Amino acid sequence: MRLLQWNIQWCRGMDGVVDPARIARVARELGDPDVCCFQEVATNFPALAGSKGEDQALLLAHAFKDYTALLVSGVDVPDGAGGRRRFGNLILSRLPVHQVLRHSLPWPGEDDTPSMPRVAVEAVLEAPWGPVRVTTTHLEYYSVAQRAAQVARLRELNAEALAHSRARPSTRYDSGPFQPFQRPASAILTGDFNMKPDDPLVAKLLADFKDAWRVAHPAEPHPPTFCLHGKEHGAAPYCCDFVFVSEDLAPRIVSVRVDLDCQASDHQPVLVEFAN
Repeated sequence: MRLLQWNIQWCRGMDGVVDPARIARVARELGDPDVCCFQEVATNFPALAGSKGEDQALLLAHAFKDYTALLVSGVDVPDGAGGRRRFGNLILSRLPVHQVLRHSLPWPGEDDTPSMPRVAVEAVLEAPWGPVRVTTTHLEYYSVAQRAAQVARLRELNAEALAHSRARPSTRYDSGPFQPFQRPASAILTGDFNMKPDDPLVAKLLADFKDAWRVAHPAEPHPPTFCLHGKEHGAAPYCCDFVFVSEDLAPRIVSVRVDLDCQASDHQPVLVEFAN
């Protein structure tokens, strides 16, 4: 099973061109992933550099016709003309999809701090070895306090899922909204976390998960996933895009690769392969 983690910067490449078809093509070329976890997917946002306001979620879903598309929008605001503008995260899965959960993350108010609502989308997928929770998210860039609250919530959600995995399901309903669906302990958490590998908040997540890169490359530092091909944000290249896995999945990791040449976004794609 191959999983792609990628912040696609509203499909905008380092050439300034917004091109959802290029994102789809590059994603396929990177290794024909079974699951794509994308952040910064925009719909009806012409104010974003290079965009014409295209529905990127729809275009990507059409480009991956044999996949199930699961979108969660943190930003969902009026466009002033009777429509909506949306900005969020997208999971595309070629694997069967069971239960899907969409989580709002904390958004504490702060004076004079740019920020936006942040979310996570969780999908229980039928992997070759059994059901697995795949969650993707994008944490706040400008605020440590907000990231801390969001990390705490992600940990709460994982603890909640573990409790569900241990609970004996009710047999009173076999249909309708009370019908029980599995929420397994096995989990993959991906995203642009907007923090570096040595950040104390990463350490908090590592209390619950294993870092896939460190599992596959224990003696190597994380390669950069941001600011590698451009200095728009004024920072030296660094890693902020991670794939975390539950402990039981660590032995299944075959390879973890960061494509350092790709310039279809301002972030580098991360591809993880799991043994079946």
